[in-house]
Amino acid sequence: MTESELRDWICRHGESLHARGRAHGSSGNISARLDDGILVTPTNSCLGRLDPARISKLAPDGRLLSGDPPSKEGFLHLAMYEERQSARAIVHLHSTHCVAVSCLCHPDPEDVLPPITAYFVMRIGKLPLVEYFAPGDRALAEAVREKARRHHAVLLANHGPVVAGKSLDDAVYNAEELEETAKLFLMLNGRSTRFLEGAQIVDLQRRFPS
Repeated sequence: MTESELRDWICRHGESLHARGRAHGSSGNISARLDDGILVTPTNSCLGRLDPARISKLAPDGRLLSGDPPSKEGFLHLAMYEERQSARAIVHLHSTHCVAVSCLCHPDPEDVLPPITAYFVMRIGKLPLVEYFAPGDRALAEAVREKARRHHAVLLANHGPVVAGKSLDDAVYNAEELEETAKLFLMLNGRSTRFLEGAQIVDLQRRFPS
């Protein structure tokens, strides 16, 4: 996919996520990796009203090459790209159910959602919680980097998910699967629930390696 096509596709995904309530106001950001840097949605932009020509283009070291100033959370994307060479796109949302889960106390912060469905196991696997940092705090990048060495999706405490994918479509679908799983988790909370078990999870991981 060319840079121009990626710019258009970021806008189309942004509009869809916003229209369906996955992103609100100016929250959330999307990026895609290029051979010579990354494209990332601009700061204070609404995902529902993106302009392809104004999407920020950053050098691998984070310098702005063209477009509007990037999201103040662009450093999260850069940190994850540096740790995950297979990642071609990243989606960060403040989607309601994921944020709700990020505000809960969890007995195991390295694995905060159970294996409710096969698709969650296939697309996300284990979801670690990253400790809370104020928005824009650069220390958050190092905390995300540490988790990204082993996981392509993380949940920022009292904030929301950061999810990578092998393509832009893949990253968006991963983020949506995570939001739907968080919704199911909250709906099922307190009920006797049948989760997938060890052998079932191993079989899925063998059939559909991430």
